[in-house]
Amino acid sequence: MTSTFPDISISTDRLVLRPFEEGDVPELADMMNDELVTAWTSVPQPYTLDDARAWVTRLAPAERAEGRGIVFAITELLTQRLVGTVHLQNTDWRCRSTEVGYVTAPWARGEGYASESVHALAQWLFRDQKFERIELRTAADNTASQQVAQKIGGISEGVLRNAWIARTQTEDGSWTDIRTDLIVWSLLPEDLEDLSEPVADGGGNAAYPDWG
Repeated sequence: MTSTFPDISISTDRLVLRPFEEGDVPELADMMNDELVTAWTSVPQPYTLDDARAWVTRLAPAERAEGRGIVFAITELLTQRLVGTVHLQNTDWRCRSTEVGYVTAPWARGEGYASESVHALAQWLFRDQKFERIELRTAADNTASQQVAQKIGGISEGVLRNAWIARTQTEDGSWTDIRTDLIVWSLLPEDLEDLSEPVADGGGNAAYPDWG
């Protein structure tokens, strides 16, 4: 029998992490068409409303149903506006380990939402789901995403050389692929215990290998 994460929402002082809803489609499309998201993730470009709808209604729910992980929309508690997404993927139920990726919407950067949401998710994974390891992979030049990993207590374990394809914008406005290294970070339960409270960040975007 395949193990799966429960269908839940997680709240912090400022945020609600919940499943995506069809009403999120327009804001999700706007978020994924941002230049930084295009550069550091593998999302289709341009990211259409049909792409967003497929993710919300079919692809994201399948992550949980098939035991691969779980996808959360990050929304502001007070305004209910979509401000990002966080995604557990490549989950190993025997080892109780998983990989986390995150994106912050361009209109919400600088508020500390990425680290706050990943920190809350890590607490839930370690305390409620009895997980033993969370892994993060950040592109070598994506310093904002690396700051998130550091500020939640992540430990850098090494570099996967030439392991990711990022994108860069050319003079005519088109995008071209470039190869880059990935820095591997890990977070264990004892690492999280060293943090007395959630920490702030500048907002960043991690690699998303499995965006469909």
